[in-house]
Amino acid sequence: MLKRVTIFICLMAICLPAAASAEGWGYKKSTDGEVPDVGRYGPMIEQYDGFYVDDSGDKTVYLTFDNGYEQGYTGQVLDVLKEKQVPAAFFITGHYIESAPDLVKRMADEGHLIGNHSWSHPDFTKVSKQEMKKELDRVDEAVQKLTKQETMSFVRPPRGTFNEQTMEWAKEFGYTHAFWSVAFKDWETDKQKGWEYAYHSVMDQIHPGAVVLLHSVSQDNAEALSQMIDELRKRGYQFGTLNDLVVKKYIPSPIWAL
Repeated sequence: MLKRVTIFICLMAICLPAAASAEGWGYKKSTDGEVPDVGRYGPMIEQYDGFYVDDSGDKTVYLTFDNGYEQGYTGQVLDVLKEKQVPAAFFITGHYIESAPDLVKRMADEGHLIGNHSWSHPDFTKVSKQEMKKELDRVDEAVQKLTKQETMSFVRPPRGTFNEQTMEWAKEFGYTHAFWSVAFKDWETDKQKGWEYAYHSVMDQIHPGAVVLLHSVSQDNAEALSQMIDELRKRGYQFGTLNDLVVKKYIPSPIWAL
């Protein structure tokens, strides 16, 4: 009888949604070239091997884009990245895969990382472990069918909503949580303010090791991207991939014997 009860409890733990508490990723924006203060979130995401910044102090910037749906600007973004020879990561949803497969293929063919933004963009803190895994697996499998990217290592939680349980589950599934240290309200397609607004919104927050979040539905972002890249290079920044960041953060440099 005790064995049956134990099995039942274990099954319930798998099937029930995550704990009710939910965290919304946020921080005080940087205005002085320093890494923003994320408070208690810092130790929390470190515990589960997530990241929001490259804290090495290197003047490296990591460009990331969230692609929930296509608004006609991702091709322009890819054109700029190709012209400037800058890598990026694109976090895509199931809707994006189904509606813009050619752009997904192009992302991979041109050397960009494709990250997991879930299949249907749910709040992970309100779904079960099984449902969360299904959301991530569907994206991974679809991307593998479309592209030559064999593994998917990075997840960005929909709406920036998470808790310790969902981070633990993601780590168990083989994912690294990729948060960000530079962002602004850029996703409202009917409230675009011009490329200069996007440009200054990013450049005013920039700092060494910045992980920049941009939404590809923004016309402002597409039109500002070239100027952002040029100015960052003028300021001595280089551009890295999220793989570079993880290697730098979690894999110690080799110590060569004399």
